[in-house]
Amino acid sequence: MFDIRKIQEQVIYGAVERASNAETAREIVYGSDELARAENNPAWVKSTMKRLENHFDKSAVKHIRMNCQCGYGMDEKLALVKELAALSSSMEEFGNLDKAKAAGLFCVNGELYLQFPFCPCPMLADVDRLDTDTWCQCTTGYSKVLFEQAFECKVDVELLKSIKMGDEICLMKIIPQGAM
Repeated sequence: MFDIRKIQEQVIYGAVERASNAETAREIVYGSDELARAENNPAWVKSTMKRLENHFDKSAVKHIRMNCQCGYGMDEKLALVKELAALSSSMEEFGNLDKAKAAGLFCVNGELYLQFPFCPCPMLADVDRLDTDTWCQCTTGYSKVLFEQAFECKVDVELLKSIKMGDEICLMKIIPQGAM
């Protein structure tokens, strides 16, 4: 059976270990005792992010979480974004395509945005509200990988809004660093 929690534990462990060491990764993912392993998913998400924030500065936390992107459905989304890019000669044209709009993409003043009217993260399904945007940074990592592959250039992604932080939508700004 598909165990999203186990996958998230492994992904976070690997990202933290690459940024520090195995002992720190173990402490962040599992806590200092067995209680963390018994936590339900919402409690585990919050306590794991708190431990991560307590071990690293904000910049490192964002970098670690961006490296935790899961890759769910990446092939289909990549095919769509490549198709849209092939049909476009500008960012405005890209963002104004019906398929782009249906996927939550839009362009304002030459800048590309991606929005969701719901939280797409299965780990947050039972989380009412997050205290920080730390968990949500994985979606910026996911979007970075997606758009860098599709646009064949470096891309920065900025999280602007998060439903789990109390906003009405999830919103990211997609910032290509070169020509598409």
